[in-house]
Amino acid sequence: MLKTGKLDSDLLKSLVFEKIKYRNEDVKVRPGIGEDCAVVSYGDYDCIMSTDPITAAASEVGRLAIHITCNDIASNGVQPLGILLAVMLPEGTTEEDVAEIMSQAADTATEVGVEIIGGHTEITPAVNQPVIVSTAIGKALADTSQTGDSLAEGDVIMITKSVGLEGTGIIAGDYAEELEGVLSREEMDNALSFFDKVSVVKEGVCAGKVGTHGMHDITEGGILGAVWEMCQIAGVGAEIDCDAIPMEKETDKVCRHFGIDPLRLISSGSMVIMVPEGKVEAMKSAMSEINVDISPIGIIRNRDFGIMMKVGGNIRTVQPPDTDELYKVICKEH
Repeated sequence: MLKTGKLDSDLLKSLVFEKIKYRNEDVKVRPGIGEDCAVVSYGDYDCIMSTDPITAAASEVGRLAIHITCNDIASNGVQPLGILLAVMLPEGTTEEDVAEIMSQAADTATEVGVEIIGGHTEITPAVNQPVIVSTAIGKALADTSQTGDSLAEGDVIMITKSVGLEGTGIIAGDYAEELEGVLSREEMDNALSFFDKVSVVKEGVCAGKVGTHGMHDITEGGILGAVWEMCQIAGVGAEIDCDAIPMEKETDKVCRHFGIDPLRLISSGSMVIMVPEGKVEAMKSAMSEINVDISPIGIIRNRDFGIMMKVGGNIRTVQPPDTDELYKVICKEH
């Protein structure tokens, strides 16, 4: 029986990617480990597309459905322009429930600057809580979107904001009663406000203008999973300084309470950016101009170095991403 969460890398390759045989010459970027988007040629322009589900959140599903795929488009340095939503709702859903979900989605789309251009909505016994699959679309001049296959030894690994924002917000919203003795009222309000930071469109487009060797919205698997996946694309190693990774105190407290690893927790709202050494200062300056915090947390090494992390005075190997830590909470495995 398979674990809850997205398939691990080996299964994704063997059960999904290797089953896909047909190839179209207009497709420039195809499915791969660490690839957030497909890229399709339309002459002078490329169409950038990404699709993702929201399955692990109850209270903010409409908002997160917009952010998750728009963030993927932004990881290519591109502003999303349209999004489609397939909304599947459990029996017992009320008109008020639908109105709340779509109000969240519509308001968030306005904030991001993306139009909801279609989709599907139904009530079905196939789900026991709201599930939304969103597909976002962006447009860029041909061959100008950011990709991760140009990663090179010496590139600086940088991340925006703080890790664990989405995971902390989801847990705080869905387990507020259990966390009453863990977080103060102010800290709970702060944790819930993390949803306001989940978009990385602004920093993705900004970083694309400076120039990167790839970006990745930090979703399932957390920061360690994101770096591991990007290294697979380019066939390189990495050295991560875990003590340099920024984390909010609310995330630390929530993760300690549930016994989960914040570095493996779903972290939409934080973008990992691979920055050529000569562009680090320009990247810091550009992010400062748009009021986004950015931190260097490591460096790209050669393949033989492996993917390693420093924790205090210890050096450890970074393992491939497994089931996200969030599922240990929502599936009551802790």
